[in-house]
Amino acid sequence: MTNGRPGAGRSFSDTVRPAVVHGGALKTEIRAGRRTVSVSNWDKVLFPEDGITKGDLVEYAVAIAPKMLPYLRDRPLTLERYPDGLGGDPFFQKNVSKYFPEWIPRATMPKKDGTVTYVLANDPPTLAYVANQAAITHHVWLSTASRPFEPDQLIFDLDPSRDNFDDVRATALRLREVLTARGLAPFVKATGSRGLHVVVPLRPAADFGAVYAFATAICEELVRERPDVLTLEFRKADRKGRIYLDINRNAYAQTAVAPYSVRPRRHAPVAVPLDWSEVEDASLRPDGFTMRDALDRPDPWQGFRAAAKRLPKRPTR
Repeated sequence: MTNGRPGAGRSFSDTVRPAVVHGGALKTEIRAGRRTVSVSNWDKVLFPEDGITKGDLVEYAVAIAPKMLPYLRDRPLTLERYPDGLGGDPFFQKNVSKYFPEWIPRATMPKKDGTVTYVLANDPPTLAYVANQAAITHHVWLSTASRPFEPDQLIFDLDPSRDNFDDVRATALRLREVLTARGLAPFVKATGSRGLHVVVPLRPAADFGAVYAFATAICEELVRERPDVLTLEFRKADRKGRIYLDINRNAYAQTAVAPYSVRPRRHAPVAVPLDWSEVEDASLRPDGFTMRDALDRPDPWQGFRAAAKRLPKRPTR
């Protein structure tokens, strides 16, 4: 299993046109699908400890597009931007900026007292463009813009309170057993941070309330089995070192980190889909995969959408 650490300044330069100078400012172009996207400040370092630049991020976005886009397409996108790199002030962007080009796909979604117009990352040029905006991480909805109130996936976020990742792995494997026994097809993803996501593809029929109720019942079952290890307590002070089974992403307009997204952490780890056999491996780390790893690995989530099932009836105690 590949589960390494990135080297400084990984480059994907074979996809890049030679840099050209306009008015004294370095500006580079990259071919992304059917468009050529301009990239400003190519050599700007976003990850100071590792020397990883904005150009590296843009190259990765274009190279990973064939793997990543199936998990982004038609999903409202929240961008986690770091215009001054990891040492600067980040911000989350939902609304499309006025200066974004007209060819960027978008969707206007309802919210309380208004609407939000989101980017839809439907194609390689859009991935390249938002990478040029120093959008390091992509956070996507659990439903699509075309069916926003009917989620087509369910996510369990296994969030450790301390360094007990062996328990996280064991919990994910047990969750797989419980979900499979109910006729569902769970998949698993390393978050690029501290935990794992267990993700279940659904046929978009039930609403978020039903999905959340089902997830709650499943997690209550797991907590009864291992109350010393697992908790549903939202407040960190009440978790007492236990793994938090976070199901709060299963709601309208909530998001989860997208598969193959880079995380704004030391060494620029990537959230990668895993094969369940990798979760059985004690050497697995949730933040141990690089951009190069993500490109070189086969995608273990092929068939994700084909595996979608209707949400079962809520389990009873």
